[in-house]
Amino acid sequence: MGVLGEGKGSTLVHILVVILSLVAFGFSIAAERRRSTGHLMPVPDQSNATYCVYSSDVATGYGVGAFLFLLSSESLLMGVTKCMCFGRPLAPGGNRAWTIIYFMSSWAAFLVAEACLIAGATKNAYHTKYRSMIYAQNFTCETLRKGVFIAAAVFVVATMILNVYYYMYFTKATAAQGTRKANRASSTVGMTGAGYA
Repeated sequence: MGVLGEGKGSTLVHILVVILSLVAFGFSIAAERRRSTGHLMPVPDQSNATYCVYSSDVATGYGVGAFLFLLSSESLLMGVTKCMCFGRPLAPGGNRAWTIIYFMSSWAAFLVAEACLIAGATKNAYHTKYRSMIYAQNFTCETLRKGVFIAAAVFVVATMILNVYYYMYFTKATAAQGTRKANRASSTVGMTGAGYA
């Protein structure tokens, strides 16, 4: 990638993060729209037994896809920035403070989004088998409640926005630190040259 925050490298990272996040968002919305629904059916020749018949389980696949795409986006950004802790130092000042704030906020949003996605996919995949009961009309089939994947989609977008700002301030802070080092080096060279004059 070269020097972070300069040239096409920074733009490419932004584009990839946004694209992966938007794909995850799209899968989340698709998962919400395709949640499985179930209804009770009587068991033939058994008056006191019912079983649940469910619609397509495709929402689980969409949820897992959203989980993986968001994970890829986060992994890409953390790999490029080295989680902010293992790469180049950040210059003290406002940019570093905002970098830390957006870093922590993006991780919080990311973890909530991933938790919603994996919980939604798991719950959607759960299908009740047979239920033997006397009053079947008092029971319903287990299904995923509305809004779980929508909540995930909201936090996916929040993660994307926070990551964009995190990377923007990260590149500013690292570039400022590089400038400070260059100025310090040139100042040292100038003083050394003056000493020999």
